[in-house]
Amino acid sequence: MKKRTVIVLIALVLVMALAVSGCTPKEQPAANGQDGAKEEKIKVGFIYVGPVGDAGWTYAHDAGRRYLEEHLNVETTYIESVPEGADAERVLTQLAEEGNKIIFATSFGYMDPVINVAKKYPDVIFMHCSGYKTADNVGTYFGRIYQPRYLSGIAAGYKTKSNTIGYVAAFPIPEVIRGINAFTLGVRSVNPDAKVKVVWTNTWYDPAAEKDAAISLLEAGADVIAQHQDTPGPQQAAQEKGAFSVGYNTDMKQFAPQAYLTAPVWNWGPYYVEVVKSVMEGTWKSEQYWGGMADNIVDLAPLTELVDEEAKKAIEEKKQEIINGTFKVFRGPIKDQKGELKVKEGEEMTDAEMLQFDWFVEGVEGTI
Repeated sequence: MKKRTVIVLIALVLVMALAVSGCTPKEQPAANGQDGAKEEKIKVGFIYVGPVGDAGWTYAHDAGRRYLEEHLNVETTYIESVPEGADAERVLTQLAEEGNKIIFATSFGYMDPVINVAKKYPDVIFMHCSGYKTADNVGTYFGRIYQPRYLSGIAAGYKTKSNTIGYVAAFPIPEVIRGINAFTLGVRSVNPDAKVKVVWTNTWYDPAAEKDAAISLLEAGADVIAQHQDTPGPQQAAQEKGAFSVGYNTDMKQFAPQAYLTAPVWNWGPYYVEVVKSVMEGTWKSEQYWGGMADNIVDLAPLTELVDEEAKKAIEEKKQEIINGTFKVFRGPIKDQKGELKVKEGEEMTDAEMLQFDWFVEGVEGTI
């Protein structure tokens, strides 16, 4: 009897133990931000028109991508040297299929491919740089680079002795025309006798073609070379010929230190962080962003020792006027190449008008 009683008691104890263990809650995964399960990284894709090593446009965007990775919990992917057109549509589709929830398309010619692919992936946010077409899941972004271009024109206007400044330009689209016009207005604000000669390369990235274009301008009498191109080629040509240069996209002083004056430059990183945060927080909405020097998305690279003190003072004063809004680059009176008044005194060009620029200001030598 005693033995049977002991066995029964043991069995009861085991049953009670199993019952207690069955009522104990299972361990729950840790909440985001706590020890345990890690917050899943959002995937962000970038498509570039040139190589990241171009030291210019694509390099600046890739610096922004790296800044984004440093400041947010994201996983980024980039595909470089993607031609504008049908190939861009394929690459955008690839990035969407790979699970990227935000895709930054960083060249004007990606506009229609972005719109086409965005229709197929309504849950993906597409951001197109420098374009003008939007959709429910497509926004556009750009910076008022024409503001520091105007300032760089002041530097060139003071520096030229021949009163001929060369400008190596990529494509005759409003973005490039607007920059040439702003630069020329800056030049002629301090040197009304100077002219700006334009040569088109019809390419964004071609170091040899850019350098050859600069050489042709130098041989035509230019003693300062400016550019809307993605490599240091034009500046290197200027240095080899004993002339001076104004860069673009990034501070390219190291590539032509004996010629380089300054450059209008981009600062994409903080904007990329802002956009991705808005998507993560569910506050993103389609818009057309066009920020200026006050937003710090564009700036003028440090002036080198080749810029004299009088020019530095004039540039700094105008820079502050641009930032505080008291000076507008495209405020009249502004005449075109033929001397016809296009913007009356006291009037300002609207954003829509600036985004459709198809004429040159007075002082530009070249055709569109």
